[in-house]
Amino acid sequence: MQKTVFAHATVFCGGELLEDHALMVEDGKITKIAPSNEFIQDETRVIDAQGDFLVPGFIDLHIHGMHSFLVDNGKEDIEQISSLLPQYGITGFLPTIIPHAPEVEDEYLQEVALARSVGTQILGYFCEGPYLAKTGALQPSALKDKSLQRLEKIKTLLAPCKAIFAISPELEGLDELIPRMEHPVFITHTQADVDQTERAIELGARHATHFYDVFAAPEQTDPGVRPSGAVEVILADPRVSVDFILDGEHVHPAAVRLAQACKPLSSISLISDSNIGAGFPPGTYQGFGSDEISFAYPGAPARGTENSHAPHELFGSGLTLDVAVKNVIKLKLGTLQDAIIMASTSPAKVLGIYGRKGDLNVGFDADIVRLSPQFDVQETWISGNTVYQREK
Repeated sequence: MQKTVFAHATVFCGGELLEDHALMVEDGKITKIAPSNEFIQDETRVIDAQGDFLVPGFIDLHIHGMHSFLVDNGKEDIEQISSLLPQYGITGFLPTIIPHAPEVEDEYLQEVALARSVGTQILGYFCEGPYLAKTGALQPSALKDKSLQRLEKIKTLLAPCKAIFAISPELEGLDELIPRMEHPVFITHTQADVDQTERAIELGARHATHFYDVFAAPEQTDPGVRPSGAVEVILADPRVSVDFILDGEHVHPAAVRLAQACKPLSSISLISDSNIGAGFPPGTYQGFGSDEISFAYPGAPARGTENSHAPHELFGSGLTLDVAVKNVIKLKLGTLQDAIIMASTSPAKVLGIYGRKGDLNVGFDADIVRLSPQFDVQETWISGNTVYQREK
């Protein structure tokens, strides 16, 4: 098979940026990284990166929608989202499912299990519910059945796709539920106390998604004593990783800095939690179900309009991971290297696929994003195949 050399680039490798380096791709894998002048270019296809950055493809652990498409609309919308994501540098994602009404859930899950990775790779499904205590923007009616039987049914109907579940540590029955969930198990939508959170972690919960959002402190019972709960336990436990919606509103940068002080960057990920309308200009769009949402500016949070069940409240985001990477630098939360770790390396480690994805190194999949000096996505390759080129 013909070899492809990506030459004269600033290559991200192992957390470092290597100037004027090249990498060789054979059969979808990276086989060599070295200074550009060390490559013999005979019988190879050469792509001259002209000094641009080559970074590992971004992995988004939490996507509900993109443009005019919504995961909960079914297989065709998921495939459309997969085809759109490479333009934002995303090469792997978890389509995120919210609970459906009993009369439609089985048919929906069977259908989405057949969705193909048209562009960006579907790495499994994130089931945000029904095992949650606080609803947030989710409709409470579909959260009522929190049984083990429903868990087993969801896993069976989504097979062979991996089903990743979210839990609230204060729920009853976690001793039975968590051992039956595939790892990782995500913590979210919670007001759990210290004991409840520690118990969920001991049972196997290892990641906190859209951390700080819908992570309420327990009720104050002793005036003047600030109660500790899930946030404090998660920050203090080195076994638990976290992710943030870095749009500047979902979470204050101070909270991200706190996590960075408590955990290595390899335990901190960026997500979008993107809703329908993400990637489109600011405006009003039809969001989850009959709820209407609006975006105030590009990459802004999605907020319910007066035509929603929760006006002005958060309904996910209009963020895309390429913008989140820029926001790391804009909000002075780290360097480009730090941002790439949070967008690529860390989520790969959450999913247990680092060594195959999440870095540009020998033996890794050739999931590559070319960024301009302004960090704009220019080209995206998955397994060495071109899936996006920015129009000149």
